[in-house]
Amino acid sequence: MLDPSILLQLAWTGFANASFTCLFAVALSLVLKVNRIWNFAQAGMMVCAYGFMYAGTRWLGLDVLAALPIGLVSTAALGLALERFGFRPLRRRGSSSLTFFIFTLVVSQLCTYLAELIIGTESTTLIDNVVTPVRLIGDVAVSDWDIWATSTMLVLLLALAVFLKLTRWGQRLIAVADSPDLAELYGTSRDTAYGITMVLAAILTTAGMVLLGTKAPTVPSSPLQEFLLLALLATILAGVGNVFAAGLAALLVGIGQGFAVLFMPAQWTPMLVYALMAVAIVVFPRGVKLPRIRWRGVVLGAG
Repeated sequence: MLDPSILLQLAWTGFANASFTCLFAVALSLVLKVNRIWNFAQAGMMVCAYGFMYAGTRWLGLDVLAALPIGLVSTAALGLALERFGFRPLRRRGSSSLTFFIFTLVVSQLCTYLAELIIGTESTTLIDNVVTPVRLIGDVAVSDWDIWATSTMLVLLLALAVFLKLTRWGQRLIAVADSPDLAELYGTSRDTAYGITMVLAAILTTAGMVLLGTKAPTVPSSPLQEFLLLALLATILAGVGNVFAAGLAALLVGIGQGFAVLFMPAQWTPMLVYALMAVAIVVFPRGVKLPRIRWRGVVLGAG
């Protein structure tokens, strides 16, 4: 029988390591809910955020926090460009979901190729040393990165919940998500709402790439081949439109990956993700039905 402290350590490590995946999943689900698009171009936004922050830290010698605005502005600009010059024309043309899928996939692949040409294909990080001090809390080893990553994730999720519930434009986003035509009839510009949603997704994506870039080496193809898939799996499990439930599902998947090392080599975990996605699509097409957790009307937990 395994020592309970080992199980606690695996659970905590999986939870902390899933902090950036949680942000990616919430960003993907938010765009799906409001803009009604499976935004596979989010992988391109991840590459954009990482590439510009890498240029800031490695080429300009900036601190990660100083390079953060560069990544955020560039990613937000890409998100707005996608909406204005990509999604909007396709939407007005009445394009099929397959057309949106192909377009977003092409954008992600294009961003990946550009990053490989400029940065290279070698594994890189945003900082020289990704090892941070570790302290024992009970029998669980907790690193400074763990604390920083989980705190960043929780603060951003809370800020998003507050924005959606307590601000005028947050409520307008919800109205557009529920009925774009009715919302526009009452004076809300759907195009503006779609643009704001892309900016919010850019904020979450950039923050996630900061956490990833200060944790482990990555290559330009990783966002498309690995992290977008994890976000997609979480979104499918949560069910379409359950934004915060997608984040919860991502954390649960991360914890599951942590425990998976007990049964299989680490290099097999991508196969496990694909298998879970196939099962989720077939068995849970509308997501896993879990109890809803609400905060003043906003679904925070499950769907």
